[in-house]
Amino acid sequence: MTDDNEIIDWRKLREFAAVDLTRSFVLSWHVEGDILIIDIDIYLMPEHPFYENPRPAEKVCIRPASIEFPFCESLRPHGRSGGELVDIASNLGHGALTDLRRLSDAHYEISGEFGTVFVDAERPLLRLK
Repeated sequence: MTDDNEIIDWRKLREFAAVDLTRSFVLSWHVEGDILIIDIDIYLMPEHPFYENPRPAEKVCIRPASIEFPFCESLRPHGRSGGELVDIASNLGHGALTDLRRLSDAHYEISGEFGTVFVDAERPLLRLK
């Protein structure tokens, strides 16, 4: 059993088993209702159930996906003040991911070429497209 205040790296979150977020790329951020949706090209490792051998022109298995944070209450880019979720999400950039951590129950930190973003929401869901 884990402490609700224990920082947990994405590698220990069951939602991201057999993927490599550090070799994945954020394409866009948007909010639908109370769900934060991050569109991503995700790197699948061979043990992932949806892994496919790379096509001849590819070297790795990259698939379109989204990371959804249901019941998103706040979204805070590091160094910027709050605002409406839709406006904040539409102004976030894209780029390679470097880290995703669960800071405590319902509090997450996502880092990458787009900067650092703090999310207050329920556990993320990974959906392959």
